[in-house]
Amino acid sequence: MRLHQGCTDCLLSRVEYESRLCTDDEALVLKIAGACRDLLQCSLADPVPAPVIASRVHRLAYRMIGDADPYRSLKRANNEDAMAVSLAVRGDLVTFRDLALASVIGNTLDYGSEAHTVTDNFVEFFRREFAAGLTVDDTDAMEALTSRVVYIADNCGEIVFDALLADHLRKSGSHVTFAVRGAPILNDATIEDAVALGLDRRADVLTTTTDGIAELGLNRDIAPPALTDALDRATLIIAKGMANYESLSDEHDLPPVAYLMSVKCSPIGADIGIPVGSRVALLRE
Repeated sequence: MRLHQGCTDCLLSRVEYESRLCTDDEALVLKIAGACRDLLQCSLADPVPAPVIASRVHRLAYRMIGDADPYRSLKRANNEDAMAVSLAVRGDLVTFRDLALASVIGNTLDYGSEAHTVTDNFVEFFRREFAAGLTVDDTDAMEALTSRVVYIADNCGEIVFDALLADHLRKSGSHVTFAVRGAPILNDATIEDAVALGLDRRADVLTTTTDGIAELGLNRDIAPPALTDALDRATLIIAKGMANYESLSDEHDLPPVAYLMSVKCSPIGADIGIPVGSRVALLRE
């Protein structure tokens, strides 16, 4: 999925948000936003998926900020909050569908988007969203394909619920490979986050890039050989979140892909044909 012209304001709002996480110097924030706007305008016509361009912009912002991980405190808080919620609700999570829905609800823990606000009471929010169920529900068809899964993770916080789903898959006889970011970008989970949560004891854990490259989504041109091999052998790819959807939705030479996400912006909703706020477990074969 390519970057839409309307996505630029949202992307630049994230640049300003992450800059203000690190500095109170408003002149510097505006300088960073201006440089990122220029880079974005030069990149709009590039025939690449949206996350490739967004990653360039965030890497520039991080260099100008002088901080390789502006979201580190938020990521830690996300994981702690999600752990507390998971302890409160895990007794209600029994089936593959339950755990997929929980993972989708966890995908709402995402910061800096112009069109999306993070809830202050996640337990209450979780229970309400869980009762509402999935807007798009292909979980039965997904579950039938889970003998060998590559699980492309997204944000911290939600990775706690991803881990519960991985446990369920493993206990059901699935082989699970987790793929996390190769370096910090936004509040996405990295190898350090995965290890801190014990995911390396539940599954094989790989990174989506080599050499510490910070990249959103899955850019197959720079994916490590081990991940490429795992994708080739997978019976199902679980792709969490919108950036992974943007990366893979136009690909045609992959195993079946299960997209698990909360739809937080209108371009993604329009591409799928559903409203913003939808809870999606969408299988594309």
